[in-house]
Amino acid sequence: DVQTADWVGAAQKKPLSSGGVDIKSMTAKKLAVLIPVAEEVAMTNAAGLYAQLQRDLPTAFARAFDMAAIHGKTMRGATGPFTDYLAMTTNTVALGTASQGTGGIWKDFVDGMAEVVDDDWDYTGTVADHRLKPLLLQATDTTGRPILVDTTTPGTQMASAGTLIGEPLAYSRSVSGKQRRQSASSDTGLRAVGGDWSQAAYGVGMDITVRISKEATYIDEDGGVHSAFQENLVLLLAEAYYGFVLGDVEAFVKYLAAGGSS
Repeated sequence: DVQTADWVGAAQKKPLSSGGVDIKSMTAKKLAVLIPVAEEVAMTNAAGLYAQLQRDLPTAFARAFDMAAIHGKTMRGATGPFTDYLAMTTNTVALGTASQGTGGIWKDFVDGMAEVVDDDWDYTGTVADHRLKPLLLQATDTTGRPILVDTTTPGTQMASAGTLIGEPLAYSRSVSGKQRRQSASSDTGLRAVGGDWSQAAYGVGMDITVRISKEATYIDEDGGVHSAFQENLVLLLAEAYYGFVLGDVEAFVKYLAAGGSS
């Protein structure tokens, strides 16, 4: 709680205030991936494959972190490593609730902002799935005119300018859970999360480290044991530590597509 200061007259007793601080611990969790690559591919970098694998590592780590921080899930759908995650909030708005005549999707987002603000939090921004962008750009009033047009930059639409209902807007494919170039992922129906981002904090325990071995063994997902030396493989092991914590999950609101379940 924030302490209370008040006005006091000359030589009068100063007002006394008590305040409390609740502590939430952020624990670092390890994120890792092991990639076996044929030695011939690593040596020749055929079609740039080996270089592409290395460039994809930060993307893989970012996706895993976002899935855990947003949905509380691992990339395989198990319970994630973090105690807090954004989809835990009970504040929910279904996109398409407001009629076109009352403001349509614009009103839906303002209603979500109201849920946050009425609970005494600030609404400081929105992170959205890319599937939301066409919905924003297609939104019109009852005369067919686009309603999401940035008046401060003539001709620039808000979805492209990076603001929505007057606050910053960013996009992440992890919001819906459906990732590009990852067949196992699925769409949860979550289209955006907005709220008071001062209530979200993350930590990086160490930068991504990559170790390479041509002699190590590894166990595949079926339990089979493989020797890199025997099978002419190069093993890439990437690791990093991340933490995430929320001050209060109710400082956020989630926006769902019709039929969404997040």
